[in-house]
Amino acid sequence: MKPLLQVLAGHALPRPPVWLMRQAGRYLPEYRELRAKAPNFIEFCLNPEAAAEVTLQPVRRFGMDGAILFADILLIPHALGQPVAFEAGEGPRLEPIRDAAGVAKLSDARAAETLAPVMETVKRVRAGLPAETTLIGFAGAPWTVATYMIEGRGKTDYENCRRMMWSEPKLFAALIDKLVDATAAYLIAQADAGAEALKIFDSWAGAVPATLFDMAVTEPTARIVRAVRARHPSIPIIGLPRGAGSHVAHYAAETGVNAVAIDHMTDIAAVPLPKGVAAQGNLDPMLLMTGGAAMDEEARRIIAAMAGRPFIFNLGHGVLQHTPVEHVGRLIDVVKGRA
Repeated sequence: MKPLLQVLAGHALPRPPVWLMRQAGRYLPEYRELRAKAPNFIEFCLNPEAAAEVTLQPVRRFGMDGAILFADILLIPHALGQPVAFEAGEGPRLEPIRDAAGVAKLSDARAAETLAPVMETVKRVRAGLPAETTLIGFAGAPWTVATYMIEGRGKTDYENCRRMMWSEPKLFAALIDKLVDATAAYLIAQADAGAEALKIFDSWAGAVPATLFDMAVTEPTARIVRAVRARHPSIPIIGLPRGAGSHVAHYAAETGVNAVAIDHMTDIAAVPLPKGVAAQGNLDPMLLMTGGAAMDEEARRIIAAMAGRPFIFNLGHGVLQHTPVEHVGRLIDVVKGRA
């Protein structure tokens, strides 16, 4: 069994497998060269030849144990009919959904057709991977995707989302229900196409009011996990409730995920995960960008702290855009015991 899959099955290995969130991306010169030829980011993600090449680039360069499918969490709103655009230097822009009419416009009638190129990417990547490398499919969690859909952009204080949760809970629930169904179908299709593990990114889980955490984060993720497992009972699933803090152990127990990705704001060794649930994480991406002896020391500290437990080495969030390529290579060498 592949090393990453062994850990996801609950086994502790002498050397943790390693991959990095956003390992396929803007810090790589080969990515930037390919991306420059496709000014429309959505079309780039839905180009199987380009997306497969981008997925494979960091595996070829660094020898990662996992290959994370190159796509974007906003492909789901796009597939449901919400206009999505990416503006240079500004990030994603969506037509905000703030009322029942906006939710009602969302339709999954053509979602499978719209997302079919992603499944072709999965097939191409799986065929091109080294035998020991695990292909990880992914989707954004309903709460995180909903923040973009409601706010119309990223990097906000989620004022409109939180207002809708408190003042119009039925409307908010209706949007979450649509996202649960669409996300489950999307992940099932990725598994059908050859993804060997799946990850659910709840990057903005830390923005949810504490008393609403289960409603917005834990329960929708649990519903997706159950739906995927009904079709693929044995596929391992990783959950990332970034910024969840004291909710992490409860999230792990209630969602049914095989592993929990721990952000760099949390002491990974102190999180009381259920028996057999793996941990993934959690080097600070800024430290990877900084590099040097401090990075080496912290990586070794994390590995030592997780010795004897099912553990995947990763970052607390994604690789930052201006991270030097040589720092990534050095980190992989440290984790693999080559430095």
